[in-house]
Amino acid sequence: MSDSRSGFADLGLPEVLLAAIARQGFQEPSPIQAQAIPLLLDGHDLLGQAQTGTGKTAAFALPLLARLDASLRQPQMLILAPTRELAIQVAKACEEFAQGIKGLKVLPIYGGGEYRTQLKGLRDGAQVIVGTPGRVMDHIERGSLNLTNLQALVLDEADEMLRMGFIDDVKWVLERTPDDCQLALFSATMPPVIRKVADQHLKNPKLVRIDNGVGATAGTSIRQRYWPVAGLNKLDALCRILEAEEHDAVIVFVRTKQATLELAEQMNRRNLRAEALNGDIPQQQREKTVQRLKDKRFDLLIATDVVARGLDVARITHVVNYDMPGDPEAYVHRIGRTGRAGREGDAILFVSRREQHVLRQIERTTRQAIEKMTLPSVDDLNAKRISRFQEQLTAVLEGNGQEETRALVNQLRESMDVSDNDMATALAMMMFKREPLILKEPKMIKETRSRREPAHASGGRRDDRGPRSNKGGKSDKVMRSYRIQVGHDHGVKPGNIVGAIANEAKLPSRLIGPIKIHQDHSTVDLPEDLSPRQLHVIRTARVCQRSLDLEAV
Repeated sequence: MSDSRSGFADLGLPEVLLAAIARQGFQEPSPIQAQAIPLLLDGHDLLGQAQTGTGKTAAFALPLLARLDASLRQPQMLILAPTRELAIQVAKACEEFAQGIKGLKVLPIYGGGEYRTQLKGLRDGAQVIVGTPGRVMDHIERGSLNLTNLQALVLDEADEMLRMGFIDDVKWVLERTPDDCQLALFSATMPPVIRKVADQHLKNPKLVRIDNGVGATAGTSIRQRYWPVAGLNKLDALCRILEAEEHDAVIVFVRTKQATLELAEQMNRRNLRAEALNGDIPQQQREKTVQRLKDKRFDLLIATDVVARGLDVARITHVVNYDMPGDPEAYVHRIGRTGRAGREGDAILFVSRREQHVLRQIERTTRQAIEKMTLPSVDDLNAKRISRFQEQLTAVLEGNGQEETRALVNQLRESMDVSDNDMATALAMMMFKREPLILKEPKMIKETRSRREPAHASGGRRDDRGPRSNKGGKSDKVMRSYRIQVGHDHGVKPGNIVGAIANEAKLPSRLIGPIKIHQDHSTVDLPEDLSPRQLHVIRTARVCQRSLDLEAV
């Protein structure tokens, strides 16, 4: 047996899964894998606490797949994930692990996905179901998802389910699982509500705690830095960082869907290959965008928190928090997109003066000081540009095909009666006409800018304060965008949505922000501080004979 398999073989996994592990190049089990796999193989319920990027998916997928009966074409393993992105990622991982198990099928089910595809997959006898709580509930209520033969249920990232208001949905699903179903709950943090769920539903669970949160993990794999926003606008600062630092793919997190589009456009104008990803983009297109990033079709992904969980692209070397995350947990999951599986990564946080307290919060949560960084100077960038230009010239001079070009240049030089030096200078100026080779020192800006200046381009006041709920001064609450599963196809009107939300959540209509109705879904802005109970009743509310199936974007 190869060395790459020996560590996992000691855990008691069957040969077919060891072969899958070897194909994926895993060397040794991570701490949570080493502890969790034997316990789950033995049939214990498990309570696991570990941060994202520590190998949790393999920790539960490998032992639970080993216990399934591929000849029984019924759902035997159910994994609940808080977002469709994470559900897709976990389903893909399970498929890769199960490649050698004949007859075993894995099916992701989530809001926004094609019902027909999901129903067909369930009818065809998928044994492993990975889904978001709302869509799983929907299939259970329809009778299309039968839990009679369920052997194992996993709650992945339970704390995020709590934060997104899904905890009541999770309890609803748990109450409908067989009494002898093996349960595993994984969470980065363990708030009282999650602990209570574990106490109520898990049977004598084994506790696995990997006390290497972001602070410890970053010490070996993620370098964390912050730039105090001052003197230079955020757009120019981002471009300096990208030019100065060696990188492959980069994710830049912004606060709003509109900001993803605006910043992506600005970066493309500067000849940087960028694409936007946000909750208004249809799921199929989102998956294509991620694949394009993996295929190196572009290098810069401008995204909202919709991808903070569930995105695993090996080539991501940097995460830039262009806009401050809403809370420390969001920061943890954002930067977890890099430095995964032992790879090194860089995380950079833009912090304005009024956001310093959030920085301190993040440092307390991660138990690690975040290093202050200095932006590369104009002199630094010019030296790098000149060096790169010199390398390009050397490569051309050492290449073939010069004679013909040299003859043409000499002919032009003689006809124009200019020196060799003047001709070379003119050609270089033509080469750098679009963007000068040598940068000039920009004018420094104050932190507070004129209202007439573009907020996002400046990195100034509007960007730092965050989005407002409504124009016209209706409310000063911080808002968050949500997706609901009803759109033009179902005959919905904005008034229907406002009425349902206001009535069910006891929410004044003035606190309901802009509504955008799309073909098969809509988006609505709601106060960020809604209670889990309010989120639950909105999610389960029905409009045009459809459940809203509320989902944060």
